[in-house]
Order: sequence, then C-alpha cells, then structure tokens
Amino acid sequence: MAQALVRFLTAQKTVVDGKTVPVFAGVFAIFGHGNVAGMGEALYQVRDTLPTYRAHNEQSMAHAATAYAKAMRRRRMMACTTSIGPGATNLVTAAAVAHVNRIPLLLLPGDVFANRRPDPVLQQLEDFGDGTVTPNDVFRPVSRYFDRITRPEQIIPALARAMTVLTDPAECGPVTLALCQDVQAEAYDYPASFFEERIWSSRRQRPDEDELAAAIAALRAAQKPVIVTGGGTLYSEAEATLAAFADKHGIPVGETQAGKSALSHDNPLGMGAIGVTGTGAANELAADADLVLAVGTRLQDFTTGSWALFKGDKHRIVGLNTQPFDAAKHKALPLVCDARVGLELLSAGLGSWKAPAAWTQKAIEGRGAWLKTAARYTDASNAELPSDAQVVGAVQRAGKPSDIVVCAAGGLPGELHKLWQPGAPGGYHMEYGYSCMGYEIAGGLGVKLAQPDREVIVMVGDGSYLMANSEIATSIMAGAKLTIVVLDNRGYGCINRLQRATGGESFNNLLRDTRHEELPDIDFTAHAASLGAHAVKVKSLAELEAAVTVARGHSRTSVVVIDTDPLESTDAGGAWWDVAVPEVSVRPQVEAAHANYVKAKTLQSIGD
Repeated sequence: MAQALVRFLTAQKTVVDGKTVPVFAGVFAIFGHGNVAGMGEALYQVRDTLPTYRAHNEQSMAHAATAYAKAMRRRRMMACTTSIGPGATNLVTAAAVAHVNRIPLLLLPGDVFANRRPDPVLQQLEDFGDGTVTPNDVFRPVSRYFDRITRPEQIIPALARAMTVLTDPAECGPVTLALCQDVQAEAYDYPASFFEERIWSSRRQRPDEDELAAAIAALRAAQKPVIVTGGGTLYSEAEATLAAFADKHGIPVGETQAGKSALSHDNPLGMGAIGVTGTGAANELAADADLVLAVGTRLQDFTTGSWALFKGDKHRIVGLNTQPFDAAKHKALPLVCDARVGLELLSAGLGSWKAPAAWTQKAIEGRGAWLKTAARYTDASNAELPSDAQVVGAVQRAGKPSDIVVCAAGGLPGELHKLWQPGAPGGYHMEYGYSCMGYEIAGGLGVKLAQPDREVIVMVGDGSYLMANSEIATSIMAGAKLTIVVLDNRGYGCINRLQRATGGESFNNLLRDTRHEELPDIDFTAHAASLGAHAVKVKSLAELEAAVTVARGHSRTSVVVIDTDPLESTDAGGAWWDVAVPEVSVRPQVEAAHANYVKAKTLQSIGD
C-alpha cells in the first residue's frame, strides 16, 4: 500500500510557467516504528523522482512544507510522513497553520494496527470508551479532509479526494491520511489506471452574473472606495491585474499581511499595510471609505482593527473571494470567483469610471507623508540598543529587490508590515494567519527550496529562535542557504509591550521579569555555529548592514545576531486591536486600561 501511495504521488503533475512538473516536490520525513518499514521502504524506491528530506522536528518540517507551497503560490506542494504517537501529534500545530492560511499540505502520519493484534502498540493512546480513537483524531479539526486508512484499497478513493481538496482554490488546506502501520505493508492488486499521469490545473472560477452586476453597481456608486488585498491575490497571480485595476480606476490599495508584495512598493496607489499593524496612509483612508473591495482576504481582526477600522457612514464591503465563507463575511456583497478573473470583469464592467480625483489625490499625498514618517523609524542610527524598526531599515538597505523576507509572530511582523519595502511579488513571506512562533527558520527553508534563485532573509526574535532552530542544520544538509537575522531583546518583547499597554505589570515575558535563580547568558552565535552555520554577532546597525552583505556571498546558511531594545516599537500608524482587559482589578493601571477599552469598543461595527 505504501508503495502504491508513493507511486500515485509521483504521477500527479501540474503546469508552472508552461512546463509540466510534479505536483509534489518532495516528502519531509522523520521515520519511526510506525512508518519506517512501510513508507520508508516505499520512499527509498522513488528517491530519485520524489526526493525525501530528513528533518529534525516534525512540526518544523511541516512548517517548511507549508512555506514551500505558499512560496509556490499553491501550484506545487510537499508531503510529510511521521511515525505514530508524538511524531504524528507534533504535526498538529503546523496543520493548523496551513488550515488557517489555506495552504495545501499532505500529512501522512503512522497510526495503530488496523488488525489490533498487538494492542496497545508502542505510543498508542487508548480511549477507555471508544476503540476507534487514536492520537491522529486530533487532526480532524485542523484538516480540510481527514481519513484513516484501515484497508489497502482505501487509498484509491482517499487519494482522489485528497488531490481534489489540495488543488481546489476554495477548499485548499491540509489533508491528513492516517496510515495504519500494518496496512502500509499489505499488498493489493491496484488497477494500472490508478498510477496514470494526471495534470492538475489551477481553476479560475468566474462569478455569477447577478453578483458581478451588484458589485459593479456598488463600485460605481462609491465616492471613497478602497481595495484591501490579501493572499488570494498572490495565489491567483493577479498582482499585475490588481495594479492595472487600481491605476485605471484611481482606487488606493491597502495590503494585509498575506497580501503584502502584491503591489510594488513604488506604486503611487499602494498605501502599504492596513489594519492593526497598518500605515497611517492606509488606515486613514479605510476609516473614511464608503466602499471596501476585499480581494482574496478572510478579513481577520488584524485587518479590520477588530471591526473598528471602517468608520465611513453606511460603508459597504464587496467580498471578492473563491471561498463563499469569506466572500460573504460581515454583510458583504459576495463576488465568488478567482481574483484575477474577478478584477478583469469588474474593470470591464466599470469601463471608464474612476473614483473622484480628490479621493485619489488624497491617497497619493497620504502615501508620501507616510513614507517620510516611516523613514524616521528606519533610518540609520548609533543607538546602543536599536529598535526592531531600525534593524528592519538596516537589513533593507543591505538587500536587493529580489530578496524574500520571512518572519512570523511577535513584534517583528508588525514592524515589517508597516516598514518593509518588497521589491518583487512574493518578496514578503509572513506567517501571521496563525501567528505561529517557531515558523520562521523552518519557513525560510521551505521558501528557499521553492525559490532557490532568490536570497531568503529570515528575521527572527530570540524567543522564536529558542523555540525552533534545528532546521538550520537541515538547511545546510539540503543546500538551502539562508541568511538569518536574530534580534535578541532577551525575552518576549512584543507581549511585554502588550502586557504594559493593557495595564499589566511586566511579568513572565522578558527574561529579567521571570521567576529565576540565574539569568541565562545565551550565546546565539556559538549555538548557530554548532549547527553548521556561519555565525557572527554585530554591535551596531552599520555592522549589521555589512554582515548581511557578506552573508549574501556565503554558500551556506549564515546567522547574524544583534541585541535590540525590547521596549521600542513604531508608534505611528496602526489601529485599535480588541484585547480584553479585566473589568475588575486591585491595580489602578488595569482599571484605567479597562476604561479606555470600554470606550474603544464603542467604535466596533457590531454585526457589520
């Protein structure tokens, strides 16, 4: 069965840039007793056509696979196989990341014996009241499709369903096929047709005519329209179409975390980041907009300022999305279709219509003002402990337009969202749908495997580095060279700032504020070097720029460490975020924060 499964995977193809290529670029594997004899032997037989990558952590390898698929704009993907037990359950967090972000990921964890002869097998969890439950049942809520293979012939319908989900723009997400370990090794006379080559193409769904007409009418009636572009624009390869649409109709564009880099940084109608970590330019327009064209975004709270950002009287939302669930959010006029097709048809229907010239000019002037503001935060400095923003500026100055920056979770994504200036589509790779600490280095590995000709710069805080760093060694094994910039603020600086902002006392976030007998003196450069990387610690922004430039010439992964200020952040731009503050406290700081919280909640559009 395992051999048949693997052979099926090698027969699945797609077309990228006019060239037919395998859908599955490889398999990340950590073997154990639950998959080494079945899947291990099967993968060995196809190692030249379906490469197997040996990772160091199951969660991290699934992060790498997710990042690969995202960087390939969901055209190609990878699979991950693990043993039963902790190897399998280590995948769950990564499955949630892929689920939230709508990324294809095939998970092939080992499972119990279907015949139950050796029950309880090593690493088997037993439910006292249900003999069918196994640890892999935890994948059900984080999988778009879940199946447990208890007979060898079951992979025939299961893999057909899996491919449908993995390649569907609306249903796309993780698929889990839990492979009973005895069944992996059982023979079955599979039909030859099961192994025939199949080419999967990207579906470009066209909209319903009535929905299209309603959306066109709403746009025509708008006096202050804005576009919010999300990851769906990039997955649709619609960035050129978006730029042409905005230019033709004079509509400013704000970018979500997933949508950033859809517009080139120098586009005069590109307002940059929108929402909680947004620019002043984008958020000012969003607050005044009477129509929001939401393209390929799920409108999560960081984008909408917890639904307090859009304040325009009687503002409307047009939800252009392949997934009806997202298209109809918050009373939106749904326009269920592919992003590129939808924008093209909207533009054709609008004809020569343009937003009022005064609105467009306001956007252009606001963008110029924001760029001047942002520069004050990113300019070179001699600060002993630079801010995250200043580090972002230094890395940007040492970069090239083709670079890809990778990050996730904490304060850095907020600074990068506001301040990073991507030079090419896909040049900004952020995991902020699930905001998963530990994604950064593994994600960088996946991005580099997908885009080997582009420089991949991973920016990561000391907290995330300590949480998951082992794939530095994997990147060296795979020849996937990264430049990793570690910002050491000695703790969880972002959450410490949020704690303070909600009236709390600094507690259990920065290392100095934890319960401790002795504070650790962590040598990140020595640690990174021990994993095989070039490693250096710099003492200034100037040294940082030089080190990033030098790292570009290295043939293997480099790690550059710099100490940063845990308290400083960019206080310009941004929008309110709903973080509940205790209604009752003995501390006056919390009571004051709660009063401000109650006032801020009045700005939310309930049910909108």
